[in-house]
Amino acid sequence: MTGERLHPLQQRMIIRGNDLDAQSFVPWIERHAAKLGLAQKIACRSPDRIEIELAGEADLIDMMEMGCSLGPIDVWVETIDRISIEPKTA
Repeated sequence: MTGERLHPLQQRMIIRGNDLDAQSFVPWIERHAAKLGLAQKIACRSPDRIEIELAGEADLIDMMEMGCSLGPIDVWVETIDRISIEPKTA
């Protein structure tokens, strides 16, 4: 994940919808996460599903979810699920 730091929360966000493979959406996700100061990694991508691993403050991950639900105009997000990820110990 980019920006490896100790973050209080790590989650996988699963976005489902239509036309999620639009060229604008993944770059939009990356820019939005960067603006919020979240570490992010696209874990899975298909036309109807994108999975993102996020790390950061809980409120900022909430903001990321809201942003993705509204997203760019050429993408229709139907649902977003979030799953907690246990931090990896070295």
